[in-house]
Amino acid sequence: MTGLRKTIMVLLLLPAMVWGLLVCLVAAVLPPLRKQAARCAISVDQLANAALDGDEDETISSRAAKAQLDGKRWGCVLCGWLDKIDPGHCARWIEWDRGGWRSK
Repeated sequence: MTGLRKTIMVLLLLPAMVWGLLVCLVAAVLPPLRKQAARCAISVDQLANAALDGDEDETISSRAAKAQLDGKRWGCVLCGWLDKIDPGHCARWIEWDRGGWRSK
């Protein structure tokens, strides 16, 4: 997918992603809906990954962790940022059975 097509895809999906995150936030503060909030957050994450030409069933964290293992700059930067918020986040969320991965 070309850069322009990716940008257009992300811009078209942005409202859905923002709406999904808002629903997740509301559900997260209501105790009976916390489990649903977690599933909602993962689905928004997978939507964003698919919009960026990734596997539709893989999270961005998993994809970033694999990129980090391959030494790709974007994966190192994203995992570094996520690890500051949640130590070990990327390593915990690698989905080896999703998205395919081949080391160098």
